[in-house]
Amino acid sequence: MRILVTGGSGFIGTNLMDSLIVHETHTVINIDNNKPKVPSHKVVWKQCNILDKKEVDDIFSSFKPELVIHLAARTDTDPDTKLDDYKINTSGSENIINAIKASGSVKRVIFTSTQFVNQYHGIPKHDEDYAPHTVYGESKVIMEKMIRGADLKCEWVIIRPTNIWGPWHIRYPYEFWKVLSKGLYFHPGRAPVIRSYGYVGNVVSQIMGLIDAPREKINGKVFYVGDKPIDIYYWVNGFSVKQIGKNVIVIPRMLVKTLAIAGDILALVKLKFPITSSRYKSMTNSNTAPMEKTFEVLGEPPYSLEQGIDETVAWMKQYFPDLVKKH
Repeated sequence: MRILVTGGSGFIGTNLMDSLIVHETHTVINIDNNKPKVPSHKVVWKQCNILDKKEVDDIFSSFKPELVIHLAARTDTDPDTKLDDYKINTSGSENIINAIKASGSVKRVIFTSTQFVNQYHGIPKHDEDYAPHTVYGESKVIMEKMIRGADLKCEWVIIRPTNIWGPWHIRYPYEFWKVLSKGLYFHPGRAPVIRSYGYVGNVVSQIMGLIDAPREKINGKVFYVGDKPIDIYYWVNGFSVKQIGKNVIVIPRMLVKTLAIAGDILALVKLKFPITSSRYKSMTNSNTAPMEKTFEVLGEPPYSLEQGIDETVAWMKQYFPDLVKKH
């Protein structure tokens, strides 16, 4: 199969390319504006800005993909951003959709959205039940509506990643794992906070499953990708034990909330503080995604939480050794 991946140099994309490149029966191309993080991936990389319609059309015309995996996106949730800042998610996706429609070769497309198209409003009642969280989530709602309105003749499926973690994560080495490595993380109480997280190895396995899944099980449907919902204490503590050899420190929620209010006050005078009320809400609110359909069609995730943490910490030791203390 001839497979075209957009955004194969990103977080999920880098992990996916590892699996696709070694698959001897596939011919793969990664179109991304950024060069691959892994040197061995450069042989299948074609520099391309998906906002450039002609560039996209020319690549589709010459490569003639049978399968498209659309990962390219801006995924940050900066509160100061505007919808226009996420053109790669809207206009860029429109260029990909139009190139697919013009191509006579594409048989199946896997589009990547986000759980943020409906966040903190309970479990979505159906696939088009939208309540976007952040401008990023709003941009992905626009993309999903484009897909549904495009009248694609090929098979298509939308995946909504949950909170995905693992090797090559863009921010965690400089944010969460860095704070944890310094022993500066404090967990807000022991009351369970249940979230839908996902080890990237399991997400790659789920994407690979969608490549070969029967049409009747996936066509025109939405699948959340990731792991079973967990109490995030066990995820945080698992990394703490592996990174610094200690359990995380648990402090009363009321104390954390007080510190968050102090952070709000400091933010008013442009002073940074590790925690604000927004961050406190994020740390203490449960929020789960409907994973049942994913496991029913694609099976149980192959990696356990412990295996995912072990593989991620092994990657840290190679690329971010300061994040792992000898113990």
